[in-house]
Amino acid sequence: VRYRPLRRIGRWGDSAVVPEDEIRDNRPVPSCCVQQSDYRRFFRTNVARRDARRYRRRGIDRATRRLVDAVKARGLDGARVLEGGGGIGAIQIELLEAGAAGAVNVELSSAYEQEAESLLRERGLEGRVERRLGDFVAAADSLPRADVVVLHRAVCCYPDGPAFVAAAAAHSTRLLALTVPRDNVLTRLGARAINLFLRVRGCGFRTFVHRMPDLLDAARAEGLQPVTVERATLVWQLAVLERAGYDTVSAERTDRLLRGERIHR
Repeated sequence: VRYRPLRRIGRWGDSAVVPEDEIRDNRPVPSCCVQQSDYRRFFRTNVARRDARRYRRRGIDRATRRLVDAVKARGLDGARVLEGGGGIGAIQIELLEAGAAGAVNVELSSAYEQEAESLLRERGLEGRVERRLGDFVAAADSLPRADVVVLHRAVCCYPDGPAFVAAAAAHSTRLLALTVPRDNVLTRLGARAINLFLRVRGCGFRTFVHRMPDLLDAARAEGLQPVTVERATLVWQLAVLERAGYDTVSAERTDRLLRGERIHR
């Protein structure tokens, strides 16, 4: 694993390396109201260990499988992958084993690094994933473009969801796949309960339920169009978008997708 903080990074695999001792978990996140220390406090080491243990025993869960299968169905051979908030890197492992050439992970919490390295080593994938610490949106100019960009359960952790999706879409040369909570009464009540608990505990991290139409509009402004928008599970919704030129979707088709009609091509 090549570990690199987000600072003045140029082309894919070509950058100036900043010493690890310059990284501080409490360094402000420029475009977000939450400090990295709050992300580190919420996504802590025991969470990373639990996620890695579960992945070793059971593999990826249903929502993750739906995303991975949707990306694989669009073609992966030799693809470069960029993921925001990839955690232990399970999706990167699945996509690499399915034919992707390499991946870059951008993560706000450093708690995942050790477990991610262990999983890659166990799968014989050392050297094929570059892991960076920092804010995807704030460091967008330093990130490489990729064939496939993934935001799995990450947008709900960011206050400005459309900005996160726009930054991801701008870096995709072909596909963007994302999962977000379904926008309904239950998920909004759940988010409020979680945020109240975090407030009582004195943690600055918050979770958000962003409207899917707003997220699709942000991606569309960067040249992507929806391929599918569907319910992945009771809680999670999946959207896959493709850059114009590879495939296109009419406005009528997009409206049908947003109404919940599952359309595949």
